[in-house]
Amino acid sequence: MAKRTKKKFKIGFLGGVGEIGKNMTLIEYGENIVLIDGGMSFPDDDTPGIDAIIPDVTYLRENKSKLRGILLTHGHEDHIGALPYLLDEFQVPVYGSEITLALLAAKLSEKKIDAKLITVQDGEKVLLSPFTVEFFHVCHSVSGSFAISITTPQGTIFHSGDFKFDYTPVDGLPMDLSRFGALGEKGVLLMLGESTNIERDGYTVSEQVVGDTFDKIFSDNDGRRIIVATFASNISRLQQIVDIAKKYGRKISFGGKSIAKVADISRDLGLLDIDNKQLVQIEKANRVPDGKICLVVTGSQGEPMSALSRMAYGEYGKIQIGLNDTVIISASPIPGNEKSIYSVINNIYMLGAKVCYHTLKDIHVSGHAHKEELKLMLSLIKPKYFLPIHGEYRHQFKHKELAVSLGIPEENIMITEVGWMVEVSEDGFSRLEDIPAGNVYIDGGVIGDNVEAIIQDRKTMSHDGVMIVLCQLGTAAVSEKDIDVIYRGVITNDDFTQCIKKQVAAVFKDKKIRKLPRRDIKDRVSKVVKAYARKSMKTTPMIIPIIVTK
Repeated sequence: MAKRTKKKFKIGFLGGVGEIGKNMTLIEYGENIVLIDGGMSFPDDDTPGIDAIIPDVTYLRENKSKLRGILLTHGHEDHIGALPYLLDEFQVPVYGSEITLALLAAKLSEKKIDAKLITVQDGEKVLLSPFTVEFFHVCHSVSGSFAISITTPQGTIFHSGDFKFDYTPVDGLPMDLSRFGALGEKGVLLMLGESTNIERDGYTVSEQVVGDTFDKIFSDNDGRRIIVATFASNISRLQQIVDIAKKYGRKISFGGKSIAKVADISRDLGLLDIDNKQLVQIEKANRVPDGKICLVVTGSQGEPMSALSRMAYGEYGKIQIGLNDTVIISASPIPGNEKSIYSVINNIYMLGAKVCYHTLKDIHVSGHAHKEELKLMLSLIKPKYFLPIHGEYRHQFKHKELAVSLGIPEENIMITEVGWMVEVSEDGFSRLEDIPAGNVYIDGGVIGDNVEAIIQDRKTMSHDGVMIVLCQLGTAAVSEKDIDVIYRGVITNDDFTQCIKKQVAAVFKDKKIRKLPRRDIKDRVSKVVKAYARKSMKTTPMIIPIIVTK
């Protein structure tokens, strides 16, 4: 009798590799799929006007009947932000910690989406046949973070999630290294490990060190109003601020929708300890003497609509930053946000306030493991095969080098990209045919894919402006009087306008052009104007021809 061939499991990447953000990984075995995370990424200068970017889930849509559940590592936007746009379509259970699901539920309620959210605890096992899933508490910059192991008939997969080894965490819950070691001793076929801080040597500083820095700043600024901007999801950081403010006799006001919401959720879950007597509504904060109040606000990344940005530009209601304020920005700039952050800092300085930001030592610590911690995790898990994830290509490459230095054979490590499907067995890796993947853009309430042409139009308009060429066709020949040129964002003069009119009028000297479809007439006008603009202006605005009949 011929030996029956075992199915091999497959790993598909819909996001989170070769990029920061948009984390979404699928694990497939036979007719079964589980999804790890469903994140979004944020727009940058290359995506003007876009509100959010989520993964293309065409492959999941094509295999909807196979999807058994969604496993969440933690509650950051780059891990849960896409789910409010997907869970209306994919009615499957979602597993995560209490705080992760509470943060997700708040987003789902805004869109009036019902979903089956199942809370799991550290050490809990869930059977999603044929997968057995186990959750491992990890330290990170948001409470309730997990690493996840998934046992398949072909072997165990370990997904590190986002983590760091903090031996003195603020919440008093260090990671249980013995459990990771026991998993490694039992045998892990494949590890997917986050690579974010692979370029940073040593170990991540403990979150408690930030508390010491805050304590000194509060002590040195007696009598001054203190404003702290930090990530809304960093509940441990919020707790430190609350505790230190209480120590120095200060009340707390939360400014910004997201930070107020997280504070409320965290209090309800018992994760943030703050007495009602210490809380003051942000609208009433001005009634409290400067030395007796601390405002905790959004805006640590210079986001235009955040509380701190609006304060910096004098647009935040009754809160006016002034000479007696000390502003603490407790975050490091995410790459791409530096310009926005420094613009806010400059404005705060011009308003006469003092600013403490990331150039001050230990005002912020990362939630991601540095190189020595990544070494430790690899050493504990001891995977046969390794896939570096959660990073750009250079991060993945450096993580591969680190794994090789620890004895994992180079041929047992693969650097993947979005859209890759990888098959894994005891015999090794094999890359299968790519699956549909890429970006889906959220613009207001509209969800669209393949909008690269629209984004390119927006970039053209923002860089070079727009020229509208209005041509009126009558029974007589078209003259320069029948042509109007309207500019938006284009630097020009009367001579240029007159020359454009002559160029366009010359197009209509060909009597046959009137018999062409309007689309072809517009193309002719556009080509002529574009060629002249490129030659005379050394730039190419967006050209919009409009043909009307008198």
